[in-house]
Amino acid sequence: MNSYPTHSSLAVKIRPEVRREEYIDYMTFQSNRRPLFTELFGPLVGLKEEWQAQGASPEELDLSAFRYRAPMRARISVNTGWIGGGEEVVLEETEDYIIIRDRMGRRVKLVKGCATIPLPLDYPVRDFNDWMRIKHHYEYCDERFPEGWEQAASALIAQGWASVVSIPGGFDEIRQLMGEENACLAFYDQPELVRDILETMAETSLRVLDRVSCIVPVDELTVHEDLAGKSGPLIGPKQFDEFVAPYYRRVWDMVFRRGTRLFSVDSDGNIEPLLRSFVEAGVNVVYPMEPAAGMDVVKVRREFGTRLAFMGGIDKHVLRRSCREIERELEYKIPPMVHTGGCVISLDHRIPNGTPLDNYRFYIDKVWEIIDRESVAIRRNNPPS
Repeated sequence: MNSYPTHSSLAVKIRPEVRREEYIDYMTFQSNRRPLFTELFGPLVGLKEEWQAQGASPEELDLSAFRYRAPMRARISVNTGWIGGGEEVVLEETEDYIIIRDRMGRRVKLVKGCATIPLPLDYPVRDFNDWMRIKHHYEYCDERFPEGWEQAASALIAQGWASVVSIPGGFDEIRQLMGEENACLAFYDQPELVRDILETMAETSLRVLDRVSCIVPVDELTVHEDLAGKSGPLIGPKQFDEFVAPYYRRVWDMVFRRGTRLFSVDSDGNIEPLLRSFVEAGVNVVYPMEPAAGMDVVKVRREFGTRLAFMGGIDKHVLRRSCREIERELEYKIPPMVHTGGCVISLDHRIPNGTPLDNYRFYIDKVWEIIDRESVAIRRNNPPS
């Protein structure tokens, strides 16, 4: 049985040190004092065992042995998405997998030893009538604010953390309710259903964020989408602009007026066909910029300039290759990011299985070698006045 089968057991101990003011200024291209570098997600299931067999120290296993320069970002503990539902119930368990009835009423299957996110086997929404039966889980209520959230959020701000509030994905949440195929078809066959889901999520998000932003500043609005694969997005610019962009825009325009400066989208896959639509909807940070799907931070920076900041962008798969290939990847991507700013340098997702510990050590050292070298060049070319 795998010793690290859950998200919590894969947690890492990276100590953020870059305070909110510097992080926000850096990601909005107001200043470029020093580059940022971190791991966004940590290891995949099984990697810790591999590294342990290769002689890793406990500090290397939780990544605390490695040098990063990570931003201080913390989520405010309010809920803008699904709320309530039944308790999770185990329906079936074998040596290889476990099937659970989750709080959304879905049967989900988790394969043991190689995954931490279960895959749904069925979904609660097929049509408008199904949606009306569960719509109350997305409507506004006071239970979206846990006890003590104001004090916790105020303390984070006082300690220098950038405050982050998430909203449901304009496509991803519909996919969670309907499944990928039915969600894609719904934009054509059931547009009134899609609009009502997005309208409900927008109203709830607006009310939650209105209350939050009256008490503490919201520095970053974030949305989890995962709306693309290697061959491209699951919906095109036309559908995004018609349905999802107005949802984004309503929420973003309100928090922007209240002082929010960052709007980040998390989506794997090739999202290049949607980048212009994202930007026009208010998005100014995208991650993790997956190279295996064709995303290239250098190319996108040339096209979008200071309109789009990044997190990620370094090919995770290159770590399983030679040191020469690792160096080639880093020399291509890090210098332009260091010189232009607005990029939290990181692998594009979890550190993959099969990554030799020595390769990861080399990767960390080489990243800092390039950052330090290019930072000296920036200071040389921009002496203090």
